[in-house]
Amino acid sequence: MTDLPDTLAAMATAVLTTADGRAKTALSHRCAAAWFASRAAGQPMAVGRADPPDNPARPKKPELLNPRDMPRRRPGSATGRIALLHAVAHIELNAVDLHWDIIARFSQTKMPPGFYDDWVKAADEESKHFNLVCDVLESLGSHYGALPAHAFMWRAAADTKDDLLGRLAVVPMVLEARGLDVTPGMIEIFRKAGVTQAVAALETIYAEEVGHVAYGSKWFHFLCGRHEIDPKDAFHDLVRRYFHGALKPPFNEEKRAEAGIPPDFYWPLAEGHPADAVRLR
Repeated sequence: MTDLPDTLAAMATAVLTTADGRAKTALSHRCAAAWFASRAAGQPMAVGRADPPDNPARPKKPELLNPRDMPRRRPGSATGRIALLHAVAHIELNAVDLHWDIIARFSQTKMPPGFYDDWVKAADEESKHFNLVCDVLESLGSHYGALPAHAFMWRAAADTKDDLLGRLAVVPMVLEARGLDVTPGMIEIFRKAGVTQAVAALETIYAEEVGHVAYGSKWFHFLCGRHEIDPKDAFHDLVRRYFHGALKPPFNEEKRAEAGIPPDFYWPLAEGHPADAVRLR
């Protein structure tokens, strides 16, 4: 691993500037292994400082569309199920970049070592998730890049590029928490269709995404304590500032609670809630 950069922030930037999805995730795995090897050896790698790109490097395909221009997915058909898996692969690749970006983007903010352990582990797992879903796509005669995708997830990164607390609120505690709500339904779609490889991949993703949401909640609360602000009030303010739209029920309350997000954090921000009517006036 001697060809890797010698600081964590520089490794994060190297991942962000790698375009091909398989190459990006292979480098992500190597960087994570190097970080944890240094920690295990009692000689932790320096975090360092970085100047990450505004946008991560991306392959030429998929074509990125405005979310409203995306074709509708009909998961009852084989082509619809491929489209759904393609969307999941795109989300997972964005998640790889989002987790490395939080390390590089906010490397100037002093945080405990556990902060970096958590996000490196999350990035490593998202890399695995991307490859699992790509393997399923390829087994079905498709591949990542065969269909269009959208850039909505990276908008959250751009909007919060100067606000670590806002990044934690919107990315893990809203966007990734949404995955806890919708993934059980996706698992059932593929189980009914008999696509066992997809079921296995999605079950792995579902189990590990709880931890990623929990990392967001943990470090959000840590920073609220550091700045002596109320976590619930701060969460509501930041989501209203940075997230475009209301949160959509139904919510997976059990898994959200397991990840450290109680109902009074998200229900007041929900579509159709009285507080939502006030915020949309």
